Amino acid sequence: MADPRLRQLLAGGKLIVAPGVFDMISAKIADRLGFDALYMTGYGTVASHLGLPDAGLATFSDMLSRVERIAAGTRTPLIADADTGYGGLLNVRHSVRGYEAAGACAIQLEDQEFPKKCGHTPFRRVIPRADMVRKIQVAVDARASSDFLIIARTDARTAHGLAEAISRGKAYGEAGADIIFVESPETEAEMEQIAREIGRPLLANMVDGGGRTPLLPAERLQDLGFAIAIYPSLGFLAAGAALQASYQALKRDGGTGSLPVELFPFADFNKLIGFEEVWAFERRYMEVS
Repeated sequence: MADPRLRQLLAGGKLIVAPGVFDMISAKIADRLGFDALYMTGYGTVASHLGLPDAGLATFSDMLSRVERIAAGTRTPLIADADTGYGGLLNVRHSVRGYEAAGACAIQLEDQEFPKKCGHTPFRRVIPRADMVRKIQVAVDARASSDFLIIARTDARTAHGLAEAISRGKAYGEAGADIIFVESPETEAEMEQIAREIGRPLLANMVDGGGRTPLLPAERLQDLGFAIAIYPSLGFLAAGAALQASYQALKRDGGTGSLPVELFPFADFNKLIGFEEVWAFERRYMEVS
């Protein structure tokens, strides 16, 4: 059965801050810091796993394997991006069942046409509202437990305006979605209007590095009425910047004596990745032999 902690946190009324994780290193680091939830970012996971853009190129199998690994390797409730559900209604049912069995606490489904695109890039198109409502109804019926949350995202704001996005958000909530995610509002006033008019638990997408939505402090998001704030790009942009700076220094200097970033201590990394357990196992059974 699904982990009930995320639903319980949602009922508590405090803003849930969820950093984006995209591989096991980012997931393990975030997991030990005490966040209420983790967000498996589609953009970052596709980039890390396949080296490709978030443009509908990853398959259900690609992403399910990542959900399974991250959920099994962490203790924090996991929210997982599932794009459009990887196809039609039967695919949505299969995706919900797969993500729930894999250990996620919530699945994010969006109303873009397939193949989808990152929500802060151009040329996104959405399916008819009625088609997405049906997807949500299928998702709700497919889950084994109501503790597995359905996040319904609409990308209608960019191409069709805020009124259409809000109208879709209301419809998706009425169809049974637990959390509504209006992607890419462009001003704080728009975010305030979304919260005021939809009247259901809302997710705010805080895209560092140049997203379309204002980056607001957690306190302000909670004041506006948002329930969850995700930070999908923070981890992979930070990692990319650190890697580029470090590799450039190595190429320039022919060594690592004057790196521009502080390295994660090797001993601490051994602990993070689980070597202490390996060593304990070896000590125990080497003594037996």
